[in-house]
Amino acid sequence: MTDMEIKQSLLGLYDEEQGRKLPLDRGLFYSFLDDSRRILTLDFVKPNYVPDDVDRLLGQIRKKLSLLVSDYLKENREELVDYFIGELPKTRRLLLGSAKAILEGDPASDSIQEVVLCYPGFHAICNYRIANILYRIGLRFLARLATEDAHRSTGIDINPGATIGENFFIDHGTGIVIGETTVIGDNVKLYQGVTLGALSLRDGHSLQGKKRHPTVESDCTIYSNASILGGETVIGSGSTIGANTYLTRSVPPNSRVLLTTTGVTIEPKGTKHS
Repeated sequence: MTDMEIKQSLLGLYDEEQGRKLPLDRGLFYSFLDDSRRILTLDFVKPNYVPDDVDRLLGQIRKKLSLLVSDYLKENREELVDYFIGELPKTRRLLLGSAKAILEGDPASDSIQEVVLCYPGFHAICNYRIANILYRIGLRFLARLATEDAHRSTGIDINPGATIGENFFIDHGTGIVIGETTVIGDNVKLYQGVTLGALSLRDGHSLQGKKRHPTVESDCTIYSNASILGGETVIGSGSTIGANTYLTRSVPPNSRVLLTTTGVTIEPKGTKHS
């Protein structure tokens, strides 16, 4: 084929898919994401910061998000940008709670600054928190870009639509998957390889908008490679889920779930074995 024939073939293939294709300035988006992370962790990345640094970052975030939003929306753009900016203090508090939880829970960590700058779990949580604001204001494509940025670098896949409470702790983290309709309470700790997923995707896109991922109530710990599936599955508060377990049913509060030679065992915490 000649270059002209290849060009015409490609142009035809480009036009074949008639679904909505959203404009995206990738450089602008990732610059906005970097600025958002920086303003949320400024005292750790630049301990000698001055108040003018905050003014500068807020201005950059506002300008860049306004430009990004203008490609998607014709109305309410300023309100959405204002909402994002207004959520930054709350998001900072949530992130600091996670950093403190990691520091207190991991004997290998020496400082909050180390957690913020070095830990992949914190990086993934930070991107998720930014993405979740974008998700809630309807910028779901941008939200997914933010979480996938962390997914590529950490191996931690948190859908921006998930609802996650305070002091969320990811230890190690590689291979964690948290689905869009997952609900996680406060003070929850996840280890590597945990999946909070859908029980079945047989009906595909028709499941959109339905609760299809589990709920993990507050003060739970889920150890490595556990899989908890299904929108009706609830892990009761204070429970511990052992490594390599596979759950598609709810467990009561303060339970201990273990993988034994006879399968998965659910028992109250404190049960003694002879």
